[in-house]
Amino acid sequence: MTWVLFALTTAFALSTADALSKRALRHTDDLVMVWVREGYALPFLALAFLFVPVPKLDAVFWFTVAGLVPLEIIALILYIKAIRLSPLSLTVPFLAMSPVFIIFIAFAFLGELPDRSGVIGILLITAGAYMLNASASTQGILGPIRAILKEPGSILMLVVAVIYSVTSTLGKVAVQHSSPIFFGFFYPFTLTVVLTIFLGAKGKLGHVFSKPATFIPIGLCTAAMIISHFIAISMTQVAYMIAVKRTSLVFSVIYGWLLFKEEKIKERLIGSGLMLAGVVMILVF
Repeated sequence: MTWVLFALTTAFALSTADALSKRALRHTDDLVMVWVREGYALPFLALAFLFVPVPKLDAVFWFTVAGLVPLEIIALILYIKAIRLSPLSLTVPFLAMSPVFIIFIAFAFLGELPDRSGVIGILLITAGAYMLNASASTQGILGPIRAILKEPGSILMLVVAVIYSVTSTLGKVAVQHSSPIFFGFFYPFTLTVVLTIFLGAKGKLGHVFSKPATFIPIGLCTAAMIISHFIAISMTQVAYMIAVKRTSLVFSVIYGWLLFKEEKIKERLIGSGLMLAGVVMILVF
């Protein structure tokens, strides 16, 4: 069960990067933070990348990457905006909606219907999303839903979840036409190159080196997340690993309480726990 430790490390590193990013966003531009999360991870990944064999890359791989990169950058920008605008406990848990959107996309375009575990998973995730704002039920049964719609970070993270439901599918294609480990290192590098050009055009590139003491730990956490992610995947089935990785939802809620004094933590822990259970039902059963 060593893979569980690596999967939990992935989840903890991801939620830690989110918490450190939110704290840094008090004095850092959103676009700069997007670069920091990718660019500062590269030095830690570089040594490992030297030992990764480069597979034969065909046209499908390059076309897929060309489609992935702009979508991923949009998602990263919205992700950072979401955690800056709203509490971690009301943003990160909505990433659990990605497998739900994948199911709906499969139904819309392929006519595929979810099985019983998929339906149960959708219901659990929906119930969890409702519970994140359970206290708003004093305003009526639709109160928690209206609370979601009033929270800008929650809405942005729902959009991110939709984008991730698309990029996860495209990412599978890219991996099939390369290798999981190669793509795991190549992708952050490509994103950093594109973001460097983008920031340079906006005259903000110098800002990425303005707070190294703040930015380096974020890059270290991102690198740890990527490395432990692929070690875990090499040891077990992807679905099992991703299900454990989603414990980051709960870690983020706890970080929100500990570091940012976010309120109503009990209902948000219950909500994120239900959403995590829903993800497990969809991915594992």
